[in-house]
Amino acid sequence: MEPDLFTAAEEDRREKDPSSSPLAVRMRPRTLDEVVGQGHLLKPGSPLRRLVGEASGGPAGPSSVILWGPPGIGKTTLAYVVSQATNKRFVELSAITAGVKEVRAVIDGARRASGGYGKETVLFLDEIHRFSKAQQDSLLPAVENRWVTLIAATTENPYFSIISPLLSRSLLLTLQALTDDDLRGLLHRAVADERGLGGAVTLPDDAEEHLLRIAGGDARRALTALEAAAGAALDKGDSEITLSTLEETVDRAAVKYDRDGDQHYDVASALIKSIRGSDVDATLHYLARMIEAGEDPRFIARRLMISASEDIGLADPSALQTAVAGAQAVAMIGFPEARITLSQVAIALALAPKSNAAYLAIDAALADVRAGLAGPVPAHLRDGHYKGAAKLGHGEGYQYPHDLPGGIAAQQYAPDAVHGRRYYSPTRHGGEARYAEVVERVRERLRGE
Repeated sequence: MEPDLFTAAEEDRREKDPSSSPLAVRMRPRTLDEVVGQGHLLKPGSPLRRLVGEASGGPAGPSSVILWGPPGIGKTTLAYVVSQATNKRFVELSAITAGVKEVRAVIDGARRASGGYGKETVLFLDEIHRFSKAQQDSLLPAVENRWVTLIAATTENPYFSIISPLLSRSLLLTLQALTDDDLRGLLHRAVADERGLGGAVTLPDDAEEHLLRIAGGDARRALTALEAAAGAALDKGDSEITLSTLEETVDRAAVKYDRDGDQHYDVASALIKSIRGSDVDATLHYLARMIEAGEDPRFIARRLMISASEDIGLADPSALQTAVAGAQAVAMIGFPEARITLSQVAIALALAPKSNAAYLAIDAALADVRAGLAGPVPAHLRDGHYKGAAKLGHGEGYQYPHDLPGGIAAQQYAPDAVHGRRYYSPTRHGGEARYAEVVERVRERLRGE
């Protein structure tokens, strides 16, 4: 949608007085070399560099690019840099507020600008996954005819949220979450750069670490919090953003938690032991500490999957399904919404009946194997499908369980060295009580009793 008179006036005011713009806008990179992170997309000869003409002496590459990644990692920034580097008109729409009418208006304006002034247009469409199929269809003619250079951004899996015709005509680029080092460099630049705070304040290490934690890999959030804290410090007459000033500004206490040190493992251990002990409230406390400290949600999800097998097992087999589904959801949606999924899984595991029988069973079997208790596979269980197997007696005498009443054959399965060993000792907790009854009946049938 073309800017109206009021929007144009506001943009003109900000161009004349850049300090009136938010810090995140003022620190927006002007070239690809200033972009923080995303090194895998910015190598020489990469699609983005070809798009701005660095590789061939002129703009090249696809007319549609889809940027996929979590919020605050530079999707809008990359679109803006591409438009600036190619000297193209830059029009930004949000799929939350725009519709087909606005898209067509931009396309019509792009065709007029191209025909009348030879000026190409970059259309940046944020949150494209919120567009319906019909709304996404309206983009196809502009993409196919290169009336606009479409750069679309999404936080959701494009294979599920974007129509196939548009996806097949686009270059899909996956953006990676910003690391602490990426954000640290950005904060240092924002504090010192004239476009930013111009050295008016300093940021000590403890405040910087807290800022990194609350940012959660989101550059926009980090710069917004930095700007607010700097303003609060200057209002007090201070030239240093102290930890207390930062906490007051963002209203979040610093969580004492070192993701690379003992606290990382201590809190993770406490989470799992609280689940094992069925204390749902303690479970949620430790989960909240990990989330608030900026722990990788995928790490938390992995720990929950392990707990589902190690501490619940066959007492409730659906616990593992819940944990795996939760891990998949976390990978797709990311924070902040992933906190809800992690909470759901953690509560389900904490309140599920408990059994470590599967964990003990495999470790007991492994102990025997490692002690040398293996021995040859019984001849009747060996592969008898190849030529000459019969001469060796392989497969001879094997009873096919499906042909027998009850589907169980009274024959030896384990090697002689461990024949009669019992590795699995089921509990009577939850659904495993049924397995406890079944395993005894099966063992009796196997012995021919």
